[in-house]
This record gives sequence, structure tokens and C-alpha cells, in this order.
Amino acid sequence: MPAKKPRRRGRLTVIALVMLLVAALGYGAYWSVSTVRASFPQVSGEIAIDGLSAPVTVSRDGNGIPQLYADSAEDLFRAQGYVHAQDRFWEMDVRRHMTAGRLSEMFGEEQVETDAFLRTLGWHDVAQREYDELLSEETKAYLQAYADGVNAYLAENSGEEISVEYAALGFVNDYEPEEWEPVDSVAWLKAMAWDLRGNMQEEIDRSLLATRLSPEEIEELYPEYPYDRNNPIVQETDAEGGSAAGEGTSLDGTLPGDGVADDGVADDGFTGVGLPADAEEALGGASAQLSSVADSLDTVPALLGTNGSGIGSNSWVVHGDYTTTGLPLLANDPHLAPSLPGVWYQMGLHCSEVSAECPFAVSGFTFAGMPGVVIGHNQDIAWGLTNLGADVTDLRLEKLNDGNYLRDGEQIPYETRSETINVAGGEPREITVRSTGNGPIISDRGEEYADVGDSAPVDSAAPDRGEGYAVSLSWTALEPSRTMDAVFSLNAASGWEEFRAAAEDFAVPSQNLIYADTEGNIGYQAPGLIPIRGEGDGRYPSPGWDSAYDWADEYIPQDELPWEFNPERGYIVTANQAVVGDDYGYRLTDDWSYGTRSQRIEDLIRGTIEDGGKISTGDMQDIQLDNSNEMAKLLVPHLLRIDISDPYVREAQALLEGWDYTQDADSPAAAYYNAVWRNVLQLAFGNKLPKELRVEGQCLSVPPADESQPLENLDGGDRMITECGERSPETAQPDGGDRWFEVVRGLLDDPENPWWTVPETDTEQAVEHRDDLLARAMRDARWELTAELGKDIDTWSWGRLHRLMLNNQTLGTEGPGPVQWMLNRGPWNIAGGTDAVDASGWNAAGGYDITWVPSMRMVVSLDNFDDSLWINLTGASGHAYHGNYTDQTDLWARGEYLPWAFSREAVEERAENTLTLTPANAS
Repeated sequence: MPAKKPRRRGRLTVIALVMLLVAALGYGAYWSVSTVRASFPQVSGEIAIDGLSAPVTVSRDGNGIPQLYADSAEDLFRAQGYVHAQDRFWEMDVRRHMTAGRLSEMFGEEQVETDAFLRTLGWHDVAQREYDELLSEETKAYLQAYADGVNAYLAENSGEEISVEYAALGFVNDYEPEEWEPVDSVAWLKAMAWDLRGNMQEEIDRSLLATRLSPEEIEELYPEYPYDRNNPIVQETDAEGGSAAGEGTSLDGTLPGDGVADDGVADDGFTGVGLPADAEEALGGASAQLSSVADSLDTVPALLGTNGSGIGSNSWVVHGDYTTTGLPLLANDPHLAPSLPGVWYQMGLHCSEVSAECPFAVSGFTFAGMPGVVIGHNQDIAWGLTNLGADVTDLRLEKLNDGNYLRDGEQIPYETRSETINVAGGEPREITVRSTGNGPIISDRGEEYADVGDSAPVDSAAPDRGEGYAVSLSWTALEPSRTMDAVFSLNAASGWEEFRAAAEDFAVPSQNLIYADTEGNIGYQAPGLIPIRGEGDGRYPSPGWDSAYDWADEYIPQDELPWEFNPERGYIVTANQAVVGDDYGYRLTDDWSYGTRSQRIEDLIRGTIEDGGKISTGDMQDIQLDNSNEMAKLLVPHLLRIDISDPYVREAQALLEGWDYTQDADSPAAAYYNAVWRNVLQLAFGNKLPKELRVEGQCLSVPPADESQPLENLDGGDRMITECGERSPETAQPDGGDRWFEVVRGLLDDPENPWWTVPETDTEQAVEHRDDLLARAMRDARWELTAELGKDIDTWSWGRLHRLMLNNQTLGTEGPGPVQWMLNRGPWNIAGGTDAVDASGWNAAGGYDITWVPSMRMVVSLDNFDDSLWINLTGASGHAYHGNYTDQTDLWARGEYLPWAFSREAVEERAENTLTLTPANAS
């Protein structure tokens, strides 16, 4: 039997906990004020900690952003661990339990299935192998020093002294934090890699679409990248500043073979494979497993950030020939799910004297729980990251039988291991993890993964389907790598060659790395472990029983990955678009973002340059805050040409007349347009998708899944059944991102295309033409906004629909209102939109609330680092009611920035508190 569907986002075992917490608030002001304040860190004076060889200075500005100064690298990272723990240890502790599959130890029974999935992936085990086998001794020393600093903080503090959440947890759980281990830091890189893993969701979705749509219709929903309109990152291929393009394997895009697979559920009570399927149907055999996969994807990323077509980032760099400073300007704003505290922690790490033994003078954005700086600059170079989106995962269909898996006609025993999940307030749970040579079997862990195995396209050469295929996962992040080495090398790099050498170790996640230096150079490097496939193209699950679909023994050679250095055009833009043209010798992926953001950024930069202007720091800010809706420029003229007879709807349509397509928070036109867009997508596509992709609770009358129906004949007559959607509002389709821009763009000149049809219902006439569907969408949007915002369109605003809530990702996502009020903040009415440069994303299938944001913004001036700017989504502190909990959010929401002090003089000028960490054995 399929496993029970995993619980949705944030459903932790906190109901009893939060009820007791609310009761505890009744103890009076002492608990609610004194307990909250007990965890606020000491930020001035002196603290003696073990292990330091000399004093370390911690200067904090008014926003609580620390700048650390130490005489040795080990002291620097020991102090970083201590300071991270002061501000963010609860966040760090939850993260390490997540990466190790141990959330149940903190939050109880409801996290067992999430833990089982994470244990199946084995992130912590891979991180341990990296630490034991691959990382340099220098990196290990830094990691150990960082762990020692965290543990020095824990030795002095416990319970409510660490964070108010521990005080709450103490009512129902005697949990005490363990000491920090170096591998806890390394494991967080696996969570980062999971969040940015590439096209795994698209691979699942295409397979699930096969239960309802024809192969041709599926391909219409995944158009080719528009190289004729939107440029790739690497545009010049000359020897001076070009891309390296290998000869590569010719890949043909063949769909996998038809088959079946499993001997049932692993003996652990969790999900197995196996919804029955008709072996004669070409698309059968994998949907149960695939659905299981997507269910787990819907749960696990909720702890990290929504993964979807809108998740990405912007970065760009402009050469000094085209800037007002005469040296490069570099900008970056990663798009991630909003959380409280935010994922980033601003910090400066400075050796008192930079030398070979202590090479760090670096400042930027860090992850609490991991040493070093992830994005930022040192005294010589600056760098930014966006997700390259390389296809580094493959779902493999597995034919299992009596403890074996089929491989090239032979039965090979699959491997098993047992895992014990300890549960707060409950009995330990034993699970069995199964693996083939292709990777861990993830269809044992959830319904939607199982659905993959029931519906993935296959051909007639596949083995007997039986009760469905199992699904395993091949993923580069499951192989040990040296990404942690790369972080430290990047922090200390002094020029282009050292930067590229550091990038060579940046294995997972595969990122677009942009570069600038104080010598005036700019550059781009694509790093990462990117597989070379045999047969197949990674767009659909492949037959695990056929070694012809395996990855090659070696990944794409590092010296053949794309790069650019000082391109003639004078700038480089990365925003998750295609990295290279379609003539590149290797396949990176077919599931790029479609270039809407990147081309808008490029057009803004090029327009200034071609007009003879120079790009200033202010221009870089303006580009980051650009909220133009590029799809509206195409669709609105069609909407305005439609003759609307209903004066109530015509009144709303008139909002679009003269609209400049910007999506400011106070714009009524942006509110109405986005409501129309949402309704267009729902009418044209949403009602035609299978339940596994539709938003949960959306119930439709549809033909049975085993009865193929062309789009123009979806009424199904007497055969209609009711199906309700299963996806969370954050991950359902159609999400409205720029893939859907391309889909609709391709249909606008075909007004009688079957996608424009809507079947007749008891209350609505059938629609058979583009303009009729657009007219209905405008009507439905008018009524929807009337219900949401009121009858008077003059009072409408985009920000009232498009709101940001910052929720504590553990105790703040469920439970009674008083607890959420205590830990959460918001709402904020926000400008921007999906695939605008100012990408405050929302999922059109699920509603208008914000699901991803620019998680930080930075602009670096290579002429004078003290002229640089930065802003974080929340604040430095993870402590509720601390002054730095969300002190940057209002600035962020208004598009403002903070000065980014780097020189010692500038840091001291902004310092408001100075703490000295001294050796514990000092006399």
C-alpha cells in the first residue's frame, strides 16, 4: 500500500508545546520579558573562551552586524563560531538536525517521515566522508576551530539563555543541544545543494503530466529556450575572453523505456512502490512512485525554501570602462524563500595582518553554522552567485524483485541499511534504506515519488510492470566533494587565476560565479560536478535497468566548463538563463529560466552604455529594484482590444490603459493585471493538469486518467470523475513564472489553439477562442479583487494582495495565534513580482502571497569597498524582540540599503558595541 501522504509545510509536533507556551505566558511579565531577554547576547566588554591564542575584537554596528579581527586564522574562525552561536544558535541547531535526519529528536512524531527521507539521502554520511577523506588539513583545522567557538558558547549557556525557543521546547521535551561537530557545518552544503538541485521537479512534473496530456502537449508546456530574444550568459568565444566548449557527447533526447518494478514496501512501514498500472499502456507504470517523489519534495524544501521555476538569483558585473568610478561594480541578490531569521548573516572576517598564515580580509554574507563567507568581497576581489541550474539529478526507474534489481538482464542484490530515528516523546522508529547502483530508492519515502514510477514515459522494451517501478536518485551531491575547501580558497583569492582555481573545487551546488577585482577585471566561471550522460537527456526518468543511460565515469572537465574574462561588451549578466548557446559541446540542462530577468537587466545596462552614459552605484540599485512586468507588455494590448460590455468589468479593464507595466506596491493596475494573469493560466492550463500538479483543495470534474482526451474534448461526457489537487500552494502549477510567459507567448498568435478552450459547465458556457478566454479571465479577476480588495477600484493596490510574512520556520508556522504573534512578523505590502528583476515571487496557482524574495541585496564598488552597499531581508539576530531581529526589513521593503563598511577606519566609525574575546587561560 502507498504510504500516508507526508504532512505539509511546517507541521511540526508543537501543538501541545505551543499550548503550554501560551499557558506559560500567563505566568506574567517575568516569563514573557525576562525569558525572552535572557538569550540576548553580550556585545560589549570581555568574554574569556577556551582555545584562543590571542584576543579577538568583535565590533558591531547599530544593526548588530559584526566585524571580527584576529591575529590567526584559527582564532578568527573560532570567534566566528562563537558569534554565530550568540545570535543564531537555534537556527543552527535546527539546520543540523534537518541535514542529519534528526528533526524528530526535537519536534516529535510528525517529523519521522521527513527524517526518513533525509536519512535515505544520507546527507550527513556524505558530509562525514568529505571531512574524513577529501578536505584539506587546513580546512579541517578551520572547521574544528569554528566548532570549538560554538561549543565555547554552549558551555556558558543553556536552555532559555541560548534562545527563547528552547524555553518553549523545555515545557514538553528535556532536549539539550549537543556539542557542535565540524561535519555539522559541512552537511549544510548538502541542504544548499538540495535547494538548488536543478530540474528534478521538472523531471517529475513532465512524467506526471503524461497521465493526462499527450507528449506533444507536454512539450508545448516546456518551450525551447528563446535564444533569438534572450542572450545566454557566455556570449563571446574568442580566446581572450571566451567560453571553453568541449567536443562532448551527442545526446539525442530519447525517452526512457517502458517497464515495471517492485517487490513492495520496504519493511519499515513507510512508503513503498506500487499503484497498479496497465502494462499495455505506454505511459503507465510509474505515476505512484513519481507522486511520492513530489510529495516529499513538497515537504523537505519547506525547511529550506520553495524550489521552483522562480527560485533563482540575479547577479551582474560592469567593467570600469562603463562605470562612474572607473573600476567595476558588481551586484547580487539571491532569490530564496522568506524565513525568520533570514538565511543570510552579514559579517566581516579580518586578519589583523594579512599574511600567508592568516590570509583573510573578507566581508559579506555567511551561513550561520558554517565558517567563512559565501558571497561578498575581500581586499582584492568580489564575487556573486546565482544558480546555474545544471541538471545534476536523474530519477532512475528500477525493476525490483525479491531483494534484487534488474541490471542489463541480470538480477543484482540491492543494498540495505537500517536507520534508527529517535522521537521526542515517542518510541524510536526503525527504517530500512534500500539502494541500487544508481542511488538510494526514494520511492520508499512518499506517495508522489511512487507516482513517478507509475506514469513516467517508457517504451515497449521495458520489463514487466507488475505493481509499478521503484524510483532511485542519482545526484552529484551524494558523492563526496571539496566544496568546503572552495569556500576558504574563494575567501582568500587575490586574482582571476586563484578565483578560477577555487571555483574548480566548488562542486555542488553548481553555481554561476561572477567576478571583479581591484585591477579592473571582470569575469565569469561555471563550476560544478555536471554529469555526462549516455543515452537520454535527463528530461524524464530513465530506465535504471539499462546501463546505456548511465553517467560517464568522469564529469564535464573543469577546463571545458564555460567562462568569460573581460568580454568586449563590458558587462556580464547571470540570472539563471541559459549559460551557453545551443552549440556547446556538452548538455548542461534544457530547463533554464527563460531569460526574462537576465534580458531586462542586460537591456537596462546596454541602454545606458549605448546612450553614452556611465553606470553608477545608484544605477545598480535601480536595476535591482526594477519591477517591470515583461509579460504584461505582450498581453495587455490583447486585453485592451477586447470589447467588454459589462461596465463593472470595463471599469477594471480601464486600469490597464496607460499603465507603464511597473508593479509598485500601491499600483491598482498591477493588482488587476496580475489577477487577470492568474485567471488566464487557470482557465487555459490549470484545469487541464492532473491532480498531482494542481493546488491542494482544487477539485475538478475530469475524464478518468486512463482515458486519453484531446484538449478540445475534455468534457468527457458521462465518464467524468471528481479529482482534487494535491500540491501545496507554493509548488503547484501553473506557477506563472517565465516558462509560462513563453507558453502563452507562443499561443497568442493562434487564437483557436485547443489550449484556449474551456468546457461547458452547469454555470458557464464553453470557451473556444483566445479572446473569449481573456474576456472571462478579466471578468473573473474583477470579481476576485472585489472580494479581496473591495468594490472601489481606486482603493486597490498590488501590495495589499502581494504580501510578505516572515515566519519563524519551526514554532512560528503552526499553532495558536499568540505564539505566532510572538515569533512572526508582518505583513509587508511589497512591490515586484515573479520574474521581474525585483523578484518578489508568488505562485499563480496558489495565490498572491509572496513565496520567494531577494533574500539580500548587495552592490560592491571595486574602486572603494567602503562605498559598497548591502541589505538583508531580516536582521543579524535570531532572537525574538531583539532590536536586530527584523531591523533591516523595513529598509529592504522600501528598496533602501545600508552602508557596507570594510576598512578598519570605516568599521570603527560605525561601531556601536565592541566585545573582546580573550583566551580563557590569560593571566
